[in-house]
Amino acid sequence: MNVLNPYVRQFLVGWITVLDSVPDIDMLGFLPDFLDGLFNMLSDSSHEIRQQADSALSEFLQEIKNSPSVDYGRMAEILVQRAASLDEFTRLTAITWINEFVKLGGEQLVPYYADILGAILPCISDKEEKIRVVARETNEELRAIKADPADGFDVAAILSIARRQLSSEWEATRIEALHWISTLLNGHRIEVLSFLNDIFDTLLKALSDPSDEVVLLVLEVHACIAKDPQHFRQLVVFLVHNFRNDHSLLEKRGALIIRRLCVLLDAERIYRELSTILEGEADLDFASIMVQALNLILLTSSELSELRDLLKQSLVNSAGKDLFVSLYASWCHSPMAIISLCLLAQTYQHASTVIQSLVEEDINVKFLVQLDKLIRLLETPIFAYLRLQLLEPGRYTWLLKALNGLLMLLPQQSAAFKMLRTRLKTVPSYSFSGDQVKRTSLGNPYSQILHHIPCGSHISEDGDVNQDVGASNLHNGINFTSRLHQFVQMQRQHRMHAKVQAQSHNSSTSSSKDVQRSEESGHQLPLDNSEPPSRSSRKGPGQLQL
Repeated sequence: MNVLNPYVRQFLVGWITVLDSVPDIDMLGFLPDFLDGLFNMLSDSSHEIRQQADSALSEFLQEIKNSPSVDYGRMAEILVQRAASLDEFTRLTAITWINEFVKLGGEQLVPYYADILGAILPCISDKEEKIRVVARETNEELRAIKADPADGFDVAAILSIARRQLSSEWEATRIEALHWISTLLNGHRIEVLSFLNDIFDTLLKALSDPSDEVVLLVLEVHACIAKDPQHFRQLVVFLVHNFRNDHSLLEKRGALIIRRLCVLLDAERIYRELSTILEGEADLDFASIMVQALNLILLTSSELSELRDLLKQSLVNSAGKDLFVSLYASWCHSPMAIISLCLLAQTYQHASTVIQSLVEEDINVKFLVQLDKLIRLLETPIFAYLRLQLLEPGRYTWLLKALNGLLMLLPQQSAAFKMLRTRLKTVPSYSFSGDQVKRTSLGNPYSQILHHIPCGSHISEDGDVNQDVGASNLHNGINFTSRLHQFVQMQRQHRMHAKVQAQSHNSSTSSSKDVQRSEESGHQLPLDNSEPPSRSSRKGPGQLQL
């Protein structure tokens, strides 16, 4: 059957056709022996031989449909190989046969499901439309069949095929591979999770896929896996690890990934887990970038509206308080993130205190860029409640003080300065009583904390007097003194880290000074040693594609 001589081929096909026409001879029993040879003839250079082979194959396929007993297994192996043929007509014929086998074969084909799937998935992205249509139909037929591992259904083999096809260059194939993983998770969850270590890295890499549809499907698979607590923790840890190693993933897909996971899983649970991990993050530059990204998503995403509503109740609701304290620990990596969190939680006195605690090193270009973004966000509907509170300056004294503090930090010629100043000019004039002026002027908790100056009365958030002197550092269970110390300590670590980087940079700069002088006559690149190079100098989270 493998002879290339065209006359011999014609002779063989002729005899096969004649023998098949004899009623007393059952050629189907011998079909597996010469099926591969017939498929090989479909790509013959002679049109007549191709036509004869196709006619013979069509006749055999019709007989298979009408026969009660056929050896599907041996022929399925041949068809899987021919489905990857370079010849278009051979691929179409092979995938058509596979389609019929899946419909007719039933239990006989269960052990061959993985091989069949391996042939179908690439054909789903075939350049020929007819092949794509048949491949998709076959794929749906195969996925609809309910099979059990006890019947020879090899979950591991099918999972391996799907994982391998996630690296396909064709989007349609990658999408169907993910659908298969989802199907296996829904039908054979325990078996799939036992092989989780084999596919988890591949699934994480798929988060960098150029197709948004693929990324969304990957997230659905991850969310399905993360229904178990141990796998939830593993997912978030690996996700942070990927963001740390690939900052472009955080820039380009960070918002999409976090927002989608918050929809598929519990948003509060996601943010609490991320905060716990980032609180102890050793890479301070990455921690700052990640916190800024999470803060921006929190402030702007419609999917996180319930989380924002919970934080707004931090002073009156125990659940809101717990969430505020949980996020505060990691938000300390970024001064602007802390200020944003305080404004969102309406802890205005603490926001004012944090602003006053900032030192010269904290107010750098990156800080001012983040501040600019925050000022613009204050003009969005999300902070409408805050702007309406400005109508009661007597009640929200600390809010006014915090916003004026931000105004004092901005360069006067910046657009953000003009925007915030214009907003503050619209605040109604308010006549303060002598007692209120005295309380407001004394209400700098930061100086009291640092110098341990006792105060007769505690001014709680929004300027309301708290008569409980014994709880002077607490408000609804939130120890703001402790929180401020936490923030100051974290910022001190960041400043020390920046100084170490600056010293390292200056050392390397001085060692290469002679080389630079020798190149003065050539094209020089201006060096700016005013700030140490760090990962945080890359695109900020404000450039996330929200």
